[in-house]
Order: sequence, then structure tokens, then C-alpha cells
Amino acid sequence: MLSRILLCLIAAAAVSGCFEPYKKSDAEDRKPLRNAAGDTAFQAFIGRLRIAVRKKDIPMIASMMTADFGYTWDESAAPSAQIFTYWDEHKLWPVLGELLEKKFSPQDLYMVSPPELVKDPNYSGPRCGMRVSSGSWRFAYFLPQGQS
Repeated sequence: MLSRILLCLIAAAAVSGCFEPYKKSDAEDRKPLRNAAGDTAFQAFIGRLRIAVRKKDIPMIASMMTADFGYTWDESAAPSAQIFTYWDEHKLWPVLGELLEKKFSPQDLYMVSPPELVKDPNYSGPRCGMRVSSGSWRFAYFLPQGQS
């Protein structure tokens, strides 16, 4: 009986010290993104997004966006349900289409277009960014102009 208790205690101690190989730390999620421009998953995501934007396939685009999608610098802007109306009213669909055709470069946690955004700290033109969220690529923001 005593040997069973001792064996159970040893087994419990051994199991409690095991390394969890698939557990990521929060700090790992905050690391700057590597250049994923050549990554097949990223290229497939951008390809699907380009097609959806060309077709103005709102349900598909919405499914590819992050929950906190950014579309304007104005903090008093309507919630994200109004994004597509905002794009229609400001005729932003062609601008987004052009951005998606340009190269993407890593910037902090995002892959961004155009590359000038990364190279020029004073860049004030349109921009868009993609990031990994819950293990897959998501459309994180599209801003027609830089903040004044």
C-alpha cells in the first residue's frame, strides 16, 4: 500500500514538471512579424481578398476581417457595421484594390501595403494591414489617408 502511494506521488511529481510544447506565451504573440510576403498561406489569403474586393463580395470580406477592423482615424466613427457604406460613400473600393496589388512588407505585428509606409516615417497616403489572429491571416485595417 505504501509503495502505491509513493509511486503515485513520484508519478504526479514527474507529470507536473512536463513541458507544454504547444503553449505560446503572450510575449510571443507580440513579437514583430517576420516577412511573410513569400509565405503561401499569406499569398493565398491576399489572393482571396483581392478577388473579394474586385467583386465587392461583402460577406467574404467581412469573414476575412478582424473583429477590431480599423477604417478611419475618426474615433467617433460608427461601429464596424458601417465600413462598407463608408467605402461606398468615399469611393474607396478602387484605392483598396490598388493597395492589394502592391507588395507587402512587415511592420511590427502587421504585413502592410504599400512598402513606402515602412520606408518613409512621414508617409501619409492610403494603407492597409494584415495580421495573424488565432492562427490565420486577417484583414486588420484599411485607412484611406494617414493621420494629419
